Amino acid sequence: MSKITAFHIHDVRFPTSLTGDGTDAMNTDCDYSSAYVALKTDSDLVGYGMTFTIGRGNDIVCAAIKEVANRLIGKDTESLFADMGKTWDYMMADPQLRWIGPEKGVIHIASGAVNNALWDMYARSRKKPLWKLIVDFTPEELVRSAAFRYISDAITKEEALAMLKEKEAGKKDREAKVTQLGYPAYVTSAGWLGYSDEKVARLTKEAVAAGFNHFKMKVGADQADDLRRGKLIRSIIDDPQYLPPGTKPRDPSSEELRGKNAGPTGAVLMIDSNQVWDVPQAIDYVTGLKEIKPWFIEEPTAPDDILGHAAIRKALKPHGIGVATGEHAHNRMVFKQLLQAEAIDVVQIDSCRLAGVSEVISVLLMAAKFGVPVCPHAGGVGLCEYVIHLSLIDYIAISGTMERNVLEFVDHLHEHFITPCSINSHGRYNVPTNPNEGYSIEMKEASIAEYEWPNGSYWAGVRQTKA
Repeated sequence: MSKITAFHIHDVRFPTSLTGDGTDAMNTDCDYSSAYVALKTDSDLVGYGMTFTIGRGNDIVCAAIKEVANRLIGKDTESLFADMGKTWDYMMADPQLRWIGPEKGVIHIASGAVNNALWDMYARSRKKPLWKLIVDFTPEELVRSAAFRYISDAITKEEALAMLKEKEAGKKDREAKVTQLGYPAYVTSAGWLGYSDEKVARLTKEAVAAGFNHFKMKVGADQADDLRRGKLIRSIIDDPQYLPPGTKPRDPSSEELRGKNAGPTGAVLMIDSNQVWDVPQAIDYVTGLKEIKPWFIEEPTAPDDILGHAAIRKALKPHGIGVATGEHAHNRMVFKQLLQAEAIDVVQIDSCRLAGVSEVISVLLMAAKFGVPVCPHAGGVGLCEYVIHLSLIDYIAISGTMERNVLEFVDHLHEHFITPCSINSHGRYNVPTNPNEGYSIEMKEASIAEYEWPNGSYWAGVRQTKA
């Protein structure tokens, strides 16, 4: 029996603003950052977790993580693991910390870092990757692991249990299938707003050659410029000469591409404005981009505006353009309302915006009930490492489908993790198989020493150079 005895927190920031990585219409100056925590026990068992920010303010999140993690000191790990839904409720129940949310903002993403660390510890204790730990749960155990408060008007525990039992028989076959094929991915790395046309073209060609067939570009700064960049990307992804040798074009009318505005090679383009518009602006702007035939517009307006998203979706539907959001959806209640209002075509969970795995499971269950595909956000340090586990849980144990789903991949900063994610030759995520990797988020000590703010060797060197 182990007890949680301590925690270590690190403010780790990478200078991605120097290369334009992560730039979009709203976020023009991004230093991808990790508010990182290691939960320690009186044994060798450790749990690692983090949440993601883009630089300034990461120290504020670290301070909040300290307050949340304090609630776990002295707790017996097996008692926590026995009912992770109840544990999540306990973590969220401090009335004074809840006051500065509730269940949103800094305190919520800090709670996510700690909950993720606890799930990582649980998986490591069972010598399984996180996804495998959870898909091996019985339906009852999985329901018991989720956060159900405030969503019973959208899905009850009884409904969730019935859904999971229905999918139970096919779990082993789905696990074998995804292990063989990999999980479908899409690439954003070619479409950052701060990149030159030459860099966009080069990276798009590289992505096609690597087997990707779903591509996302950032929009929202200038409509004419976005249309030009979209045509540039389309000219490459729709041209069969750029396909990998021996690869045939996919059928744009196939079931997996239905409604995605796929081009002649079966390639799909998505666009993302990162909340930059009011509702009428979003409708007018995206309508002006219909020539490049995007599958969806992501985050077209404020992430809390459920009715605004619904209005945008209704207006764009005649043009065959869908709406996706979720990267900045505070909590499961926002997703509940988006689904109830029929405001989105795609659910985009974020492994760090929601308060950890237990809340993510709740959103996956709701999305499956409403029949809306889940395509997680992963544009940020550590997010790709995290979300492959969540998509595997969704496919194998909850929704039972990955045919229309795609998981974001950005090729940045994976080298800083002990067990980084990887992509196969068909543009799909490989399934994590290391029994000791947990939630795959353990960061290399050398990376922490170099990039910890403000006294890591990199940042100390920057100050010395400026001086």
